[in-house]
Amino acid sequence: MSLRDFALLAFVCVVWAANNIVSKFVVAHLGVPPMFYAAVRFAVVLIAVFPWLLPMPRPRWRMLVVGVLMGAGTFALVFIGLKTASPSAVAIVSQVGVPITTLLSFLILGERLTGRRIAGMVLTLTGVLAVMWDPHGFKISGGLLFIVAASFLGGLGAVMMKQMEGVKPLRLQAWVGLSSLVPMVALSAALEPGQVQAGIAAGWPFVASALFSGLVVSVLAHTLYYSLIQKYEANLISPLTLMTPLATIGMGVIFTHDVFDLRMAFGTAIALAGVLVIALRPSQAVALLVALRNRSQ
Repeated sequence: MSLRDFALLAFVCVVWAANNIVSKFVVAHLGVPPMFYAAVRFAVVLIAVFPWLLPMPRPRWRMLVVGVLMGAGTFALVFIGLKTASPSAVAIVSQVGVPITTLLSFLILGERLTGRRIAGMVLTLTGVLAVMWDPHGFKISGGLLFIVAASFLGGLGAVMMKQMEGVKPLRLQAWVGLSSLVPMVALSAALEPGQVQAGIAAGWPFVASALFSGLVVSVLAHTLYYSLIQKYEANLISPLTLMTPLATIGMGVIFTHDVFDLRMAFGTAIALAGVLVIALRPSQAVALLVALRNRSQ
């Protein structure tokens, strides 16, 4: 991998990590209702990529379902989870999406489920549970349960997306925005009274956050990521995206004063190790190390 492409991927991961911090700030500190924030975010995305909306990918019903799962179903739950959970914990627990997607690919697509992947799934789940567990009592963090649900819906959307061919990144973003905007507006109107007033009261920081999340995160960073996936093997790119949870932890400790104790460190190490086991075959692990060593070439 060239230094330029590695820098682009690092930029993408830092942007994704920063989005966790920004979203935490919006829903927990500015007091903007999470589903309203999601609706505004999808409106920004839809406006930005509206020219790529047509023609609609087929089958149309699948595109709508994928859009809702990967958009509203994922982001709304993440924003709800961030009201009470720290960005660091959210970044690690969201890694449960990797074994979930692997299992769904086996059940729905008939993809092979090897012993190595099963071991990676167990490792990831062990690490995630260590992060989720409340050390002061026998209960699971409520906010992080929303993150698990979001990971499941996102994984299901990704598996269904595999059954569609030829959907370009910007067209996908357009339909995720349109498919998600309508249910988010409806749910926010029904369940979040005073949401518009809360957004107005939050002022320009809310507007800037929505523009950052919609334009920089969704349109720019995701498009760059898709271009790198097309250029390199997914099993090389995917492990490198583990820079995202690591960057989120760093930013969380600095900006939102997340607690990162020995329990969190243990859970993080085990979960990320499990993700690597799932993502990499032994030969590709060597290729990854070589790519990192030679990235300046």
